[in-house]
Amino acid sequence: MSDVTTTDLYEVTMALSYLREDMHAPATFSLFVRDLPPGRGFLVAAGLESALDHLAGYRVEREDVEEFAAALRRPVHDLLPLRGLCFEGEVRAVPEGRVVCAGEPLLEVTAPLPQAQLVETYLLNQLCHQTSVASKAARCVLAAAGRQVVDFSLRRTHGPWAGFQAARLGALVGFAGTSNVAAATALGIPASGTMAHSYIEAFPNEEAAFRAFALSHPGPVTFLVDTYDTEEGVRTAARVLTGLRRGPGCAVRLDSGDLDALARRARALLDTAGLNDVRIVASGGLDEYAVDRLVRAGAPIDVYAVGTRVGVAADAPYLDAAYKLVEYAGRPVMKLSSAKVTAPGRKQVFRRPGRPDVIALADEEPPDAARPLLRTVMRGGRRTGPPDRLQDARERFREDVAALPETARRIDSPEPVAPVRSRALEHLTTVVRSGIDARLRRPAAAPPSSALSARTP
Repeated sequence: MSDVTTTDLYEVTMALSYLREDMHAPATFSLFVRDLPPGRGFLVAAGLESALDHLAGYRVEREDVEEFAAALRRPVHDLLPLRGLCFEGEVRAVPEGRVVCAGEPLLEVTAPLPQAQLVETYLLNQLCHQTSVASKAARCVLAAAGRQVVDFSLRRTHGPWAGFQAARLGALVGFAGTSNVAAATALGIPASGTMAHSYIEAFPNEEAAFRAFALSHPGPVTFLVDTYDTEEGVRTAARVLTGLRRGPGCAVRLDSGDLDALARRARALLDTAGLNDVRIVASGGLDEYAVDRLVRAGAPIDVYAVGTRVGVAADAPYLDAAYKLVEYAGRPVMKLSSAKVTAPGRKQVFRRPGRPDVIALADEEPPDAARPLLRTVMRGGRRTGPPDRLQDARERFREDVAALPETARRIDSPEPVAPVRSRALEHLTTVVRSGIDARLRRPAAAPPSSALSARTP
């Protein structure tokens, strides 16, 4: 199955109708999030790179036409006008890692109408999922307050590709590593892991398990200490590490129970054994809320391993996002549906130090000391430069999140920063709305007399 057919059926039916009506004029679609999910003070833009990969390779082949025809239960010949269609448009987008607000375009596509329409579903899929997960992961980094966070989500994500993306997005916002071997090797990020309870259970006792594991791995090791009795597990781990003269870089992992109390007891036992350099790793259903509570309580935990809740963005697994037509054939357009009104025209977002972002028209001059967020990343269906580097996205995130007010960064009950609209955008919105209202009030034209005669019995 081609990625071309990874789309909603109505994209195909609309594109086919556009082709029949010879509607090839340039169309601009804007992709944005209407409202932030509850519990979010900001979003982290993500998913652009995979979206651009899709657009750069987009081409409707014969096999795609056959699949479209089968889905529509129509002859292949009817769908042949779609064959050979490529994406030849322009994309302006917010780079990955940028902090964004509700209402701000993450991406705008300008292309011949059938092309711009056909790619809608895939673009929404990539940007919505990845922005949602990146935003959840970013909050974990904030909650950890300088302590390391690692990704353990692969086994619970919605498929291996989603697991790969979760590992990448964690690295983008500052995670120290991932348990996902494929992602670690492909992305050049540290792989991180310990052992499972089954490993301990397979040996006669914990000491035999720990010793065997340490002898198999010459570098730093992490022992899972809560298979049976956590305190006894820590004592056993300390005894093995001391006996093998291993310490710096090694760790014990707590995976269940009262992590605050257990971490304090584990720290005391390790320090008493002279293993001050042995770290404590905590895991087991953690997300930013649990991490924040542990950090605020002063739990002596050095590394937080987050998995399921972060990999699937459990408390906000989707975004109220839209991909809406804002201009066609040079004519600005807008939607007036209740609670889903859109703003017309191609846009730009200007970021001002210490002040709200400005959503403006694309051809406006920036306000003083403001910088545009959307940049041209594709022209004529080709990237305007090499793929973005993960480290550059990570630096953008650090810069943007540091500039957010504390109220937007806090974990509990954050207050989102709302952007404002420029006067020019507000004026265009009023003009377009007035034009639509006038057309709606205009009485329908009477059919020609010849048509009336033809219907008279």
